[in-house]
Amino acid sequence: MKTVWITGASGGIGNAAARLFAQEGYQVAAGYCRGRESAEALCEELRRQGYTAEAFGADLTDPEEVRRTLRAIEAAFGGVDVLVNNAGIAQQKLLTDMTDDEWRRMFAVNTDSVFYTCRAVIPQMVRRHAGSIVNVSSVWGVRGASCEAAYSASKAAVIGLTKALAKELGPSGIRVNCVAPGVIDTPMNACFDAQTMASLAEETPLCRIGTSGEAAEAILFLASDRARFITGQTLCADGGFMV
Repeated sequence: MKTVWITGASGGIGNAAARLFAQEGYQVAAGYCRGRESAEALCEELRRQGYTAEAFGADLTDPEEVRRTLRAIEAAFGGVDVLVNNAGIAQQKLLTDMTDDEWRRMFAVNTDSVFYTCRAVIPQMVRRHAGSIVNVSSVWGVRGASCEAAYSASKAAVIGLTKALAKELGPSGIRVNCVAPGVIDTPMNACFDAQTMASLAEETPLCRIGTSGEAAEAILFLASDRARFITGQTLCADGGFMV
């Protein structure tokens, strides 16, 4: 049985992804930082349904905590076959008003954590000559967003890392791809008022906001053998927002 490590699984897209991977027969390592109750409730629900799931708490901006978490996952499940880097934060603020600490925090959570988790799991994937990594970026990492310069830059860095790792790890049979969700109905977007969300839906060719499940389906596809000849790609699950 394969194991997936999903960071940021306590809510939104990560929560939906955990459910989909469980239904596909994966053992689910549900990562969280502050959402312990949500992650543990998710795993308990999945176990009641007959699936295998366990919550693992860690601050992924700390490389030692990443290594400790991977050791715990290996002890529980035997290793990681699929890594989904979904943990992230957002902030709406003019660049000139952003503090040094806010800028560094954005990159620590959104970009450094991806580096740390990838660096941790890659050796075992190389030994097996198999594995899949799916990084979650954003459409703002592709096109940029006003008042979200730090967020856009951190998510653009994830896309660049994805492309580079796909070339670096391809000869070892490891695929690395990226999903760039558009405007999705998640707690992260709860900061927007109804008028803003309606305007964003209007800008989307499909004329609506996406769901966490729809973004999770894109993640599952890229991680699966159905995408076995796809690597280094950024799939915009955005309802046509980037068209």
